[in-house]
Amino acid sequence: MNLVQVLFYVMGFIALASAIFVAATTNLVRSIFMFFVTLLALAGLYVLALADFVAMTQIVIYVGGILVLILFAFMLSGKETLNIMAQQRGKFISIKKLPALLLAAFFLIVMLNMIFKVDADNLDWVKKSVSYKNVVLPTSPTTENIGVNLMTKYLLPFEAISILLMVALVGAAHLARKGARE
Repeated sequence: MNLVQVLFYVMGFIALASAIFVAATTNLVRSIFMFFVTLLALAGLYVLALADFVAMTQIVIYVGGILVLILFAFMLSGKETLNIMAQQRGKFISIKKLPALLLAAFFLIVMLNMIFKVDADNLDWVKKSVSYKNVVLPTSPTTENIGVNLMTKYLLPFEAISILLMVALVGAAHLARKGARE
């Protein structure tokens, strides 16, 4: 086992463990900070996958933007709201959460099915990509490829992310105005 594999397993374990902690904890402050750890571990996984631009985007947008907005909303929320949330301590698995648990189980089954049944090296589009030499090598300039793909092939998801960020900013402004009126 080489160093890259060890780093992958360590980063994967950190990402999974912190994500489980975020979902399982009842303390909102600890949950927010462990979400920060989860996002940084995902950025580390992107670096290991040679997606340096995606890793930096992960850090700048999600860690630097979205997480700060979550902290901002937490700090502006009233003490009464936080007390109500603290009193709603329910079981981790309850009948109210059954639809979400079923959906999560369905996605887990689909992911495991894809992992165990799909041979990624023998897919048609992978073979065509390799035969056309349309692969990204570690020495390839990734920012040029990303720039071309963002403005052609992935323009719709790129615009959807910009709308998501705009909605987050409008929500933060609404929370700030709501806090100023009280």
